[in-house]
Formats: sequence, structure tokens, C-alpha cells
Amino acid sequence: MKLKPVIPFEPVKADEMPVGNQWTAQVKWDGVRILTYFDGDIAALYNRKLNNRTLQFPEFAEIKRYCSAASVVLDGEVIALEKGKPSFHNVMKRDGVRQPDKVLRAMRETPVVYMIFDILFYNGGWVTGSPLEQRQEILHDVIIPSDHVQLVENFDDPQSLYKVVSAQDLEGIVCKDLTSTYGIKGKDRRWQKLKNYHDLIAVVGGVTFRGDIVNALLLGLYDREGRLWYIGHAGTGKLNMTEWRALTERIKPLVVKERHFVNKPERIKTAVWLQPVITVKVKFIEWTGGQTLRQPSIQAFVEIPPEKCRLER
Repeated sequence: MKLKPVIPFEPVKADEMPVGNQWTAQVKWDGVRILTYFDGDIAALYNRKLNNRTLQFPEFAEIKRYCSAASVVLDGEVIALEKGKPSFHNVMKRDGVRQPDKVLRAMRETPVVYMIFDILFYNGGWVTGSPLEQRQEILHDVIIPSDHVQLVENFDDPQSLYKVVSAQDLEGIVCKDLTSTYGIKGKDRRWQKLKNYHDLIAVVGGVTFRGDIVNALLLGLYDREGRLWYIGHAGTGKLNMTEWRALTERIKPLVVKERHFVNKPERIKTAVWLQPVITVKVKFIEWTGGQTLRQPSIQAFVEIPPEKCRLER
């Protein structure tokens, strides 16, 4: 593949809707960010960390089935649905496949949809310098929608869209300036995300057990000095019993005598301390006054370096 993968443009967090006719709003899909690169010969998929994901999502490597461009770079989100709603836990099952002989089974058990929202390269040239409105026009010309490939829809009324998203318990919305160019490796207010709920990637610094099986995770984040702060424990969420058992086996070589948290966690008497190497995505309602998470819920384990999990407060 001749096209070199790039780090995609990211939205910034916002608390209020932007004002102006140049803004459009889209549903924020809770999935895996995937860019598809097609140089006219070979198609390959990469995530935002520049890791190849063609093995994990081979249905989108057959690009001629859904895109008529001679060469192209597409930006979007791969999602897995559960009862009609995006499930980050399920899409991470697909993203976590590493053995080629398990791909076909994963495709049958966890079908995915590619929600495409931008185009960076088209028929031999970069279009990142063109306004978003023009890039979207190109997308409508070249993308062939199907049950597994969709274009993300624009909405003119962000407030109304946010109300619908909240009522459906979806992740949130992204407001985009239709006049904006695409900032490779960028992150600024030309794209703004408003979340219906909060989420973060936390470090697992300890666990508790019920019998012989892990039943809760003790979570932490690093400060600027590299100290790990306990932010709460989570025992609810998307993990089934098979996954709890697998985690129980996984942590055995990670057990240590001393805790890595600088502050005292709850359940300290029953906790088993771990080397802080496992990271997990957690959904929660808000931060409490004691700087812990209110009602944290486990979504999925992720491959994020622990040192990247930092306190923003």
C-alpha cells in the first residue's frame, strides 16, 4: 500500500452547543475509529493509533463493494449493535481478534457496521484542505450504502438531536463546522463533542474476589507526576462470567504485595493489588466530591498504555 496511514482529526469536549448556520450535528457512535486506505490496488484498515486492523474487519477491505473511487482514504467508526444500540464491548471483541483462523467465526458472531463520516483522499489527491461540506458531497457520490456500510447523517438542529440521543441512551453528538478543513493529527474546536454520559480509560490497580473469581476492579488514573490515584471500583457492566474467569487467570502473574495507589481505596482490606498494566474503558455518571467515579460501569478492556490514563481534573 502506497498511502501512509495518518492520525485522524479529533473533536474536543464541549459543554454547550456551538451557534451559527455553519454547524451541523452527527450522532457520536460508540465504536472503533477506523480509516480505510485504498491506493487503487490494495485496501487496508488502520485505527487511530496507526495499528493495522485489516485482519479484524476484512469485510471492509473489499472496498469496491461499497466505494466507487479509484483511490481513497475514508474516515469512520466501526460499530457493533446490541438490541439496536452500539455496544463498545462487542466491537472490542472483534477488534481483539489476533488469530486469522478465528476471524470467520468472529464475523458470524459479531457483525459490524462501518459508519463513514469523512474522506481525506480522493482519486489521487488529498482533499483535507477542502471544506467539510464539499468532502461530504464527494462521500455521497462515491459511497454505496448497505446493511454494513452507512454514511453518518447530518442534522441541522443539534439541540433536538441531543435530546433524541439522550432519550435513546446513546453516547452523544459531534458538532462540526461545515466550512472547516480536516486537520490531520489535529484536535480543535472545529469539531466539538457533547456527551450524554462520561467515559474514560482507567488503569486496573487491584481487584476483589467473590469466592475464587474476580468480581470488581479497583481503578486509577495517573497525575502529572506519575502517581496513580484511586478513582473508584467497578463490578458491573458488560463482562460476562466467562470473561470474569478469563480475567481471574490473566491477573495471576500481576499480583503484588504493595498497592500502587497513592491514596487509600475503598475495600482495602479485601483487595488484591496488581501491577498497573491492564487498562479498561469505564462509563460513569459524574465525578463525586471525593474525586471518585459515580456509578462506574465496565465497558471493555482496551490496549491503551497505562501511562496515557491521566487525571484531567
